[in-house]
Amino acid sequence: MKLLITGGCGFIGTNFADYFSKKGWEVTVLDNLSRRGTDENLKWLQQTHPAIRFIKADMRTDNKILEEEVQKHDAVFHLAAQVAVTTSVANPREDFEINVVGTLNLLEAIRTTKANPVLIYASTNKVYGGMEDIVVIDDGTRYKYRDLPEGIREDRLLDFHSPYGCSKGTADQYVRDYARIYGLRTIVFRQSCIYGPRQYGVEDQGWIAWFTIAALLQKNITIYGDGKQVRDVLYVEDLARAYELGVENIGKVSGQVFNIGGGPDKALAIKEIFPMLEKFLGREIPLKSSDWRPGDQPVYISNIDKAKNVLGWEPKVTPVDGVTKLFDWCNKNIEVFKRIGF
Repeated sequence: MKLLITGGCGFIGTNFADYFSKKGWEVTVLDNLSRRGTDENLKWLQQTHPAIRFIKADMRTDNKILEEEVQKHDAVFHLAAQVAVTTSVANPREDFEINVVGTLNLLEAIRTTKANPVLIYASTNKVYGGMEDIVVIDDGTRYKYRDLPEGIREDRLLDFHSPYGCSKGTADQYVRDYARIYGLRTIVFRQSCIYGPRQYGVEDQGWIAWFTIAALLQKNITIYGDGKQVRDVLYVEDLARAYELGVENIGKVSGQVFNIGGGPDKALAIKEIFPMLEKFLGREIPLKSSDWRPGDQPVYISNIDKAKNVLGWEPKVTPVDGVTKLFDWCNKNIEVFKRIGF
Protein backbone atom coordinates (compact mmCIF):
# COMPACT_ATOMS: atom_id res chain seq x y z
CA MET A 1 0.00 0.00 0.00
CA LYS A 2 1.15 3.50 -0.84
CA LEU A 3 -0.04 6.02 1.77
CA LEU A 4 -0.11 9.82 1.71
CA ILE A 5 -0.57 11.55 5.08
CA THR A 6 -1.43 15.25 5.00
CA GLY A 7 -0.32 16.97 8.17
CA GLY A 8 2.08 14.07 8.38
CA CYS A 9 4.53 15.77 10.73
CA GLY A 10 1.90 16.56 13.32
CA PHE A 11 1.29 14.39 16.36
CA ILE A 12 -1.17 11.94 14.80
CA GLY A 13 0.52 12.04 11.40
CA THR A 14 3.92 11.15 12.81
CA ASN A 15 2.51 8.23 14.77
CA PHE A 16 0.63 7.04 11.68
CA ALA A 17 3.78 7.28 9.54
CA ASP A 18 5.63 5.17 12.10
CA TYR A 19 2.79 2.64 12.48
CA PHE A 20 2.15 2.06 8.77
CA SER A 21 5.84 2.07 7.82
CA LYS A 22 6.33 -0.79 10.26
CA LYS A 23 3.45 -2.55 8.48
CA GLY A 24 5.39 -2.36 5.23
CA TRP A 25 3.40 0.45 3.62
CA GLU A 26 5.19 3.04 1.49
CA VAL A 27 4.56 6.32 3.30
CA THR A 28 4.71 9.93 2.13
CA VAL A 29 4.17 12.75 4.62
CA LEU A 30 3.05 16.18 3.47
CA ASP A 31 3.25 19.14 5.84
CA ASN A 32 3.95 22.88 5.79
CA LEU A 33 5.78 22.61 9.16
CA SER A 34 3.93 25.61 10.58
CA ARG A 35 3.02 24.02 13.92
CA ARG A 36 5.43 23.94 16.83
CA GLY A 37 7.06 20.53 17.15
CA THR A 38 6.62 19.47 13.51
CA ASP A 39 10.32 20.04 12.76
CA GLU A 40 11.20 17.74 15.65
CA ASN A 41 8.76 15.10 14.45
CA LEU A 42 10.12 15.26 10.91
CA LYS A 43 13.67 14.88 12.18
CA TRP A 44 12.63 11.82 14.20
CA LEU A 45 10.82 10.27 11.21
CA GLN A 46 13.81 10.77 8.94
CA GLN A 47 16.12 9.17 11.50
CA THR A 48 13.90 6.18 12.25
CA HIS A 49 12.34 5.63 8.81
CA PRO A 50 14.72 6.86 6.08
CA ALA A 51 12.42 5.46 3.37
CA ILE A 52 9.58 7.87 4.22
CA ARG A 53 9.19 10.64 1.63
CA PHE A 54 8.64 14.20 2.87
CA ILE A 55 6.93 16.93 0.85
CA LYS A 56 6.79 20.47 2.16
CA ALA A 57 3.52 21.90 0.87
CA ASP A 58 0.49 23.90 1.94
CA MET A 59 -2.99 22.45 1.43
CA ARG A 60 -4.39 25.92 0.74
CA THR A 61 -2.23 26.80 -2.24
CA ASP A 62 -0.21 23.88 -3.60
CA ASN A 63 -2.89 22.32 -5.79
CA LYS A 64 -0.44 21.04 -8.39
CA ILE A 65 1.41 19.04 -5.76
CA LEU A 66 -1.85 17.59 -4.46
CA GLU A 67 -2.89 16.55 -7.97
CA GLU A 68 0.45 14.83 -8.54
CA GLU A 69 0.48 13.05 -5.20
CA VAL A 70 -3.07 11.67 -5.05
CA GLN A 71 -2.40 9.79 -8.29
CA LYS A 72 0.57 7.99 -6.74
CA HIS A 73 -1.15 6.66 -3.63
CA ASP A 74 -3.65 3.97 -2.67
CA ALA A 75 -4.84 5.83 0.44
CA VAL A 76 -4.82 9.38 1.79
CA PHE A 77 -5.24 10.17 5.47
CA HIS A 78 -6.22 13.84 5.69
CA LEU A 79 -4.97 15.14 9.02
CA ALA A 80 -3.75 18.61 8.02
CA ALA A 81 -5.82 21.13 9.97
CA GLN A 82 -6.07 24.10 12.25
CA VAL A 83 -6.92 22.29 15.47
CA ALA A 84 -7.74 24.76 18.26
CA VAL A 85 -11.07 26.43 19.03
CA THR A 86 -9.35 29.46 20.58
CA THR A 87 -7.19 30.01 17.50
CA SER A 88 -10.26 29.81 15.28
CA VAL A 89 -11.97 32.50 17.33
CA ALA A 90 -8.92 34.76 17.05
CA ASN A 91 -8.51 34.20 13.29
CA PRO A 92 -11.62 32.65 11.71
CA ARG A 93 -10.55 33.36 8.14
CA GLU A 94 -7.30 31.42 8.45
CA ASP A 95 -9.17 28.62 10.21
CA PHE A 96 -11.61 28.43 7.28
CA GLU A 97 -8.88 28.48 4.67
CA ILE A 98 -6.92 25.67 6.30
CA ASN A 99 -9.81 23.41 7.25
CA VAL A 100 -12.31 24.01 4.45
CA VAL A 101 -10.31 25.26 1.46
CA GLY A 102 -7.50 22.79 2.15
CA THR A 103 -9.95 19.89 2.28
CA LEU A 104 -11.81 21.01 -0.84
CA ASN A 105 -8.50 21.30 -2.70
CA LEU A 106 -7.71 17.71 -1.78
CA LEU A 107 -11.15 16.44 -2.82
CA GLU A 108 -10.92 18.29 -6.13
CA ALA A 109 -7.43 16.92 -6.76
CA ILE A 110 -8.84 13.41 -6.43
CA ARG A 111 -11.98 14.15 -8.47
CA THR A 112 -10.41 16.06 -11.35
CA THR A 113 -7.46 13.70 -11.83
CA LYS A 114 -9.78 10.69 -11.58
CA ALA A 115 -7.44 9.19 -9.00
CA ASN A 116 -9.04 6.58 -6.79
CA PRO A 117 -7.33 6.49 -3.39
CA VAL A 118 -9.23 5.77 -0.20
CA LEU A 119 -9.63 9.08 1.64
CA ILE A 120 -10.14 9.08 5.40
CA TYR A 121 -10.86 12.47 6.96
CA ALA A 122 -10.05 13.31 10.57
CA SER A 123 -13.18 15.10 11.75
CA THR A 124 -14.11 15.95 15.34
CA ASN A 125 -16.83 15.49 17.93
CA LYS A 126 -17.14 19.29 17.92
CA VAL A 127 -19.53 18.93 14.97
CA TYR A 128 -22.24 18.00 17.51
CA GLY A 129 -22.00 21.39 19.22
CA GLY A 130 -23.00 22.11 22.81
CA MET A 131 -25.74 19.45 23.00
CA GLU A 132 -27.62 21.55 25.54
CA ASP A 133 -30.70 19.35 25.27
CA ILE A 134 -28.91 16.34 26.78
CA VAL A 135 -29.34 15.97 30.53
CA VAL A 136 -26.00 15.90 32.35
CA ILE A 137 -25.71 14.91 36.01
CA ASP A 138 -22.93 15.23 38.57
CA ASP A 139 -22.14 11.98 40.38
CA GLY A 140 -19.81 13.76 42.82
CA THR A 141 -16.57 13.08 40.99
CA ARG A 142 -17.57 13.24 37.32
CA TYR A 143 -20.19 14.59 34.97
CA LYS A 144 -22.10 11.99 32.96
CA TYR A 145 -25.05 11.67 30.62
CA ARG A 146 -28.19 10.71 32.51
CA ASP A 147 -29.87 8.92 29.61
CA LEU A 148 -26.99 8.03 27.25
CA PRO A 149 -24.66 5.65 29.11
CA GLU A 150 -23.08 4.51 25.84
CA GLY A 151 -22.49 8.06 24.58
CA ILE A 152 -23.31 10.09 21.46
CA ARG A 153 -24.23 8.28 18.24
CA GLU A 154 -23.47 9.28 14.65
CA ASP A 155 -27.11 10.19 13.99
CA ARG A 156 -26.92 13.01 16.51
CA LEU A 157 -28.04 16.35 15.02
CA LEU A 158 -25.10 18.40 13.75
CA ASP A 159 -24.82 21.80 15.41
CA PHE A 160 -21.57 23.59 14.67
CA HIS A 161 -20.27 25.86 17.45
CA SER A 162 -17.26 28.19 17.07
CA PRO A 163 -15.43 28.92 13.82
CA TYR A 164 -13.48 25.69 14.38
CA GLY A 165 -16.68 23.67 14.66
CA CYS A 166 -18.01 25.33 11.52
CA SER A 167 -14.87 24.71 9.46
CA LYS A 168 -14.35 21.10 10.54
CA GLY A 169 -18.06 20.39 10.18
CA THR A 170 -18.14 21.89 6.68
CA ALA A 171 -15.19 19.76 5.59
CA ASP A 172 -16.79 16.72 7.26
CA GLN A 173 -19.88 17.13 5.07
CA TYR A 174 -17.89 17.83 1.90
CA VAL A 175 -15.93 14.61 2.35
CA ARG A 176 -19.12 12.64 2.94
CA ASP A 177 -20.92 14.20 -0.01
CA TYR A 178 -18.08 13.66 -2.50
CA ALA A 179 -18.65 9.94 -1.95
CA ARG A 180 -22.35 10.34 -2.76
CA ILE A 181 -22.09 12.76 -5.67
CA TYR A 182 -18.80 11.83 -7.32
CA GLY A 183 -18.21 8.29 -6.12
CA LEU A 184 -15.01 9.02 -4.23
CA ARG A 185 -14.05 6.37 -1.69
CA THR A 186 -14.21 8.43 1.50
CA ILE A 187 -14.76 7.85 5.21
CA VAL A 188 -15.28 10.43 7.95
CA PHE A 189 -13.95 9.68 11.44
CA ARG A 190 -15.36 12.00 14.12
CA GLN A 191 -12.56 11.73 16.63
CA SER A 192 -12.49 12.38 20.35
CA CYS A 193 -9.49 13.33 22.50
CA ILE A 194 -6.47 11.63 20.94
CA TYR A 195 -3.27 11.45 22.94
CA GLY A 196 0.13 9.78 22.92
CA PRO A 197 3.87 10.28 22.28
CA ARG A 198 5.13 13.01 19.96
CA GLN A 199 2.24 15.29 20.97
CA TYR A 200 3.41 18.84 21.66
CA GLY A 201 0.22 19.76 23.49
CA VAL A 202 -0.68 23.30 24.49
CA GLU A 203 -3.25 24.68 26.89
CA ASP A 204 -6.03 25.01 24.32
CA GLN A 205 -5.41 21.75 22.45
CA GLY A 206 -4.01 18.37 23.47
CA TRP A 207 -4.84 18.69 27.17
CA ILE A 208 -3.40 15.38 28.38
CA ALA A 209 -0.04 16.12 26.76
CA TRP A 210 -0.15 19.72 27.96
CA PHE A 211 -0.73 18.76 31.58
CA THR A 212 2.06 16.18 31.36
CA ILE A 213 4.59 18.57 29.81
CA ALA A 214 3.64 21.42 32.14
CA ALA A 215 3.93 19.18 35.21
CA LEU A 216 7.39 18.01 34.17
CA LEU A 217 8.55 21.59 33.53
CA GLN A 218 6.85 22.79 36.74
CA LYS A 219 4.82 25.37 34.85
CA ASN A 220 1.61 26.89 36.16
CA ILE A 221 -1.38 24.68 35.44
CA THR A 222 -4.87 26.15 35.40
CA ILE A 223 -8.03 24.07 35.68
CA TYR A 224 -10.95 25.80 33.99
CA GLY A 225 -14.20 24.86 35.67
CA ASP A 226 -14.25 22.27 38.44
CA GLY A 227 -12.16 19.57 36.78
CA LYS A 228 -15.02 17.07 36.69
CA GLN A 229 -15.41 17.49 32.92
CA VAL A 230 -15.21 14.10 31.20
CA ARG A 231 -13.86 13.09 27.79
CA ASP A 232 -13.48 9.68 26.20
CA VAL A 233 -9.76 9.57 25.47
CA LEU A 234 -8.16 7.47 22.77
CA TYR A 235 -4.53 6.40 22.52
CA VAL A 236 -3.06 7.18 19.11
CA GLU A 237 -2.12 3.59 18.24
CA ASP A 238 -5.74 2.56 18.71
CA LEU A 239 -6.68 5.33 16.27
CA ALA A 240 -4.16 4.02 13.73
CA ARG A 241 -5.84 0.61 13.84
CA ALA A 242 -9.19 2.25 13.08
CA TYR A 243 -7.72 3.85 9.95
CA GLU A 244 -6.18 0.55 8.92
CA LEU A 245 -9.55 -1.17 9.23
CA GLY A 246 -11.21 1.67 7.35
CA VAL A 247 -8.97 1.03 4.36
CA GLU A 248 -9.48 -2.73 4.57
CA ASN A 249 -13.28 -2.35 4.65
CA ILE A 250 -13.68 0.51 2.18
CA GLY A 251 -15.90 -1.57 -0.09
CA LYS A 252 -18.69 -1.62 2.47
CA VAL A 253 -18.12 1.66 4.35
CA SER A 254 -17.39 4.26 1.67
CA GLY A 255 -19.39 7.42 2.30
CA GLN A 256 -20.03 6.58 5.94
CA VAL A 257 -19.32 8.43 9.19
CA PHE A 258 -17.98 6.85 12.36
CA ASN A 259 -17.48 8.15 15.88
CA ILE A 260 -13.97 7.10 16.89
CA GLY A 261 -13.11 7.62 20.54
CA GLY A 262 -12.38 5.78 23.73
CA GLY A 263 -16.07 5.24 24.45
CA PRO A 264 -17.50 5.01 27.96
CA ASP A 265 -14.90 2.46 29.09
CA LYS A 266 -12.00 4.82 28.31
CA ALA A 267 -13.47 8.03 29.73
CA LEU A 268 -11.36 10.28 31.93
CA ALA A 269 -12.21 13.33 34.04
CA ILE A 270 -9.75 16.19 33.80
CA LYS A 271 -8.78 16.10 37.45
CA GLU A 272 -8.25 12.33 37.38
CA ILE A 273 -5.03 12.68 35.42
CA PHE A 274 -3.18 14.47 38.21
CA PRO A 275 -2.94 11.58 40.70
CA MET A 276 -1.32 9.56 37.89
CA LEU A 277 1.19 12.30 37.11
CA GLU A 278 1.93 12.90 40.79
CA LYS A 279 2.69 9.20 41.22
CA PHE A 280 5.14 9.32 38.29
CA LEU A 281 6.77 12.52 39.56
CA GLY A 282 6.82 11.64 43.26
CA ARG A 283 5.54 15.10 44.17
CA GLU A 284 2.35 17.12 44.35
CA ILE A 285 1.34 19.23 41.37
CA PRO A 286 0.07 22.71 42.36
CA LEU A 287 -3.05 23.71 40.45
CA LYS A 288 -4.81 27.01 39.85
CA SER A 289 -8.51 27.39 39.24
CA SER A 290 -10.40 29.65 36.86
CA ASP A 291 -13.89 30.07 35.44
CA TRP A 292 -15.33 27.75 32.84
CA ARG A 293 -14.31 28.55 29.29
CA PRO A 294 -17.12 29.34 26.81
CA GLY A 295 -18.38 26.26 25.01
CA ASP A 296 -16.63 23.79 27.31
CA GLN A 297 -18.89 20.73 27.47
CA PRO A 298 -19.26 19.13 30.92
CA VAL A 299 -19.03 15.73 29.24
CA TYR A 300 -18.47 14.24 25.82
CA ILE A 301 -18.38 10.48 25.24
CA SER A 302 -18.59 8.80 21.85
CA ASN A 303 -20.88 5.87 21.23
CA ILE A 304 -18.50 3.60 19.29
CA ASP A 305 -20.90 0.72 18.67
CA LYS A 306 -20.99 1.36 14.92
CA ALA A 307 -17.20 1.10 14.64
CA LYS A 308 -17.27 -2.08 16.70
CA ASN A 309 -20.03 -3.69 14.66
CA VAL A 310 -19.06 -2.56 11.17
CA LEU A 311 -15.26 -2.27 11.30
CA GLY A 312 -14.57 -4.78 14.06
CA TRP A 313 -12.65 -2.07 15.93
CA GLU A 314 -12.49 -1.10 19.56
CA PRO A 315 -9.83 0.62 21.66
CA LYS A 316 -7.45 -1.54 23.67
CA VAL A 317 -5.13 0.86 25.54
CA THR A 318 -6.42 1.94 28.96
CA PRO A 319 -6.00 5.56 30.07
CA VAL A 320 -3.53 4.45 32.76
CA ASP A 321 -1.35 2.60 30.26
CA GLY A 322 -1.65 5.34 27.66
CA VAL A 323 -0.77 8.17 30.04
CA THR A 324 2.17 6.12 31.31
CA LYS A 325 3.54 5.80 27.76
CA LEU A 326 2.98 9.50 27.12
CA PHE A 327 4.71 10.47 30.37
CA ASP A 328 7.73 8.29 29.57
CA TRP A 329 8.11 9.98 26.18
CA CYS A 330 7.69 13.47 27.64
CA ASN A 331 10.18 12.73 30.41
CA LYS A 332 12.81 11.73 27.82
CA ASN A 333 12.24 14.94 25.84
CA ILE A 334 12.29 17.63 28.52
CA GLU A 335 15.26 19.39 26.90
CA VAL A 336 13.45 19.42 23.55
CA PHE A 337 10.43 21.12 25.12
CA LYS A 338 12.68 23.77 26.63
CA ARG A 339 14.56 24.33 23.38
CA ILE A 340 11.43 24.90 21.29
CA GLY A 341 9.89 27.33 23.76
CA PHE A 342 7.56 25.48 26.16
